[in-house]
Amino acid sequence: MQVKDKVVIVTGAASGIGRALCQRFAAEGASAIVVSDINRQGVDLVAQEIATRTRSLPIVTDVGNENEVDALVKTALAEFGQIDLMCANAGIFTPGGEEVSTEEWQKIWDINVMSHVFAARAVLPHMLERGEGYLLNTASAAGLLNQIGSAPYAVTKHAAVGLAEWLSITYGDRGIKVSVLCPQAVRTAMTANTRNGGVAGVDGMLEPEQLADTVVDTLAEERFLVLPHPEVLTYIQRKTADYDRWLSGMRKLQARFGQLYEE
Repeated sequence: MQVKDKVVIVTGAASGIGRALCQRFAAEGASAIVVSDINRQGVDLVAQEIATRTRSLPIVTDVGNENEVDALVKTALAEFGQIDLMCANAGIFTPGGEEVSTEEWQKIWDINVMSHVFAARAVLPHMLERGEGYLLNTASAAGLLNQIGSAPYAVTKHAAVGLAEWLSITYGDRGIKVSVLCPQAVRTAMTANTRNGGVAGVDGMLEPEQLADTVVDTLAEERFLVLPHPEVLTYIQRKTADYDRWLSGMRKLQARFGQLYEE
């Protein structure tokens, strides 16, 4: 899919990856971009940044609340008449393992997984009626591999990838395209307090704008996996070729990087 002349919604758009996506989609000629985030000041600023290149609409949304996601989609449809690309991009990181409180597990589950469910519920009826539409869900390389130091992040990102797979399998023959963004370390607020991106930074830290480049290229080719760090594909192949050997290698990474998340 080419983004030119398309109506796009981006959640988690006030900073980082979401902001870079909005800017790149505007540069690509999107006809309208709905800039959504829980941060009012951030969405207003990003909407202003792109307003000279495209129609922009800032909407404050808590993506962990289904009613707010539904209202976001309804407002976009009322304003622009259609939604061509839905980018469920918001996400959070919670360090720790099984001992993390149930409340924190629920919070990260709602934002990293259920927000994608809510987005699909809200936008798919419109897209299926039109017979076309595109879902771009931001997950993480952790959803294909794992995450040293954070069970909640690893589990929720695996679930996000699984949901994206299911959506592609179920609706791919009905005009719905699905891609899942799975980067390693990116220079955002999430990695700001981790030296060189921690374990996710072993292959280098990317700028959000570099991810946006990869997203645009992948959408144009309509491929499922969006891999700004191409090494991730090799790691997936190693994982599936010999699971036990891969687990042994991950334990070595745990010994090297695990203390970063325990301090």
